[in-house]
Amino acid sequence: MTTSNGVDDEKRATLRRFAALGAASPLAGLSESAAADTGESDARDAIAGYLSTTPGAHFSKIRDDLQLGTGETQHHLRRLEELEVIERYRDGDYKRFVPAGRFDEFEKQALGYLRRETPRGMLIELLRNPAATGGDLAAVLDVSPPTVSKYAGELEDEGLLSREDGYAVERPETVLVLVVRHADSFGDAARQLARNADRYLTYDG
Repeated sequence: MTTSNGVDDEKRATLRRFAALGAASPLAGLSESAAADTGESDARDAIAGYLSTTPGAHFSKIRDDLQLGTGETQHHLRRLEELEVIERYRDGDYKRFVPAGRFDEFEKQALGYLRRETPRGMLIELLRNPAATGGDLAAVLDVSPPTVSKYAGELEDEGLLSREDGYAVERPETVLVLVVRHADSFGDAARQLARNADRYLTYDG
């Protein structure tokens, strides 16, 4: 049986772990500014660190992964926004958060869809196999062809996918860099792609 102290200890350990990640990230200077302005805050530092490794996370994921209360999460996110450490954007029904000033609009939309299981699988498979058809994607992801078609339409509407001649990821190197850079937060398929990323990059001479 887990005691209340045990839960508190687990929460503190989680917050310290992500706060340490924040200290080693490009957000470090901003986090220090926030601390100087508001005093020490493990929760605030942890959110900054968490978003450096998991950009595009929505409110509930941040709250649950960091084991924070709803009001506590709202308070710290709002304060970090005021301090311009993070920024929020709307993605359908979700409010998503990223480190401030680090991602353009295309990248924010890409992160939002990479945080969804089926669209993420589609984008990763198309980066790995640009010739994949809708049927191929359905088979690899174990979903129905109509599901693939539905998400392909959404991805096309958001400028992430072209369907003019089969399926093609728009700005594929940008999407690949996002997947590789944050692979640990996207799961096994992303980590596998990241290990072989050099196969999928092209360079202009």
